[in-house]
Amino acid sequence: MDILEAIHTRRSIRKYTDRPVPRELVTEILRAAMSAPSAVNAQPWVFIVVDNRKLLEEVPTFSPYAAMCREAPLAILVCGDITLEKAPGYWVQDCSAATQNLLLAAHAAGLGAVWTGIYPMKDRIEGFRKAFGLPEHVIPLAFVPIGYPDQRPELENRYKEEKIYHNRYGQRK
Repeated sequence: MDILEAIHTRRSIRKYTDRPVPRELVTEILRAAMSAPSAVNAQPWVFIVVDNRKLLEEVPTFSPYAAMCREAPLAILVCGDITLEKAPGYWVQDCSAATQNLLLAAHAAGLGAVWTGIYPMKDRIEGFRKAFGLPEHVIPLAFVPIGYPDQRPELENRYKEEKIYHNRYGQRK
């Protein structure tokens, strides 16, 4: 799958088969995530691969929009380690770019995934911090359930000309 096809056809997948995801594939997805750009090349991300059923069952109790992780074979918790930042405050953009790479790599590999948000919701941050033993300097950004898809959402053209301006806000070409 080429990159433009991956970008245009990737969709949030919330239903998965029970087929396990091979460890080598998880490694390849994480390699793609770590290839993301980051401010001053700091790469302040930390990833926790979660395949423990008890933990996957617990997550929706403090992260209500992550209920699909109960049926996913695994999930990846994307965090920012602020001690690794070289440009303070940019960990959010850096980890977001890594999360997008992760989603695209999963899709290109035939997997389904969905980005469930954590940061900046304090209750979710604390829930993940407690469940996964995160120290204060490691901040959870996203929780991404991953598995072989058991659904095929319709594709749609999301391009909207009315959202584009030229040179100044409100100016059309």
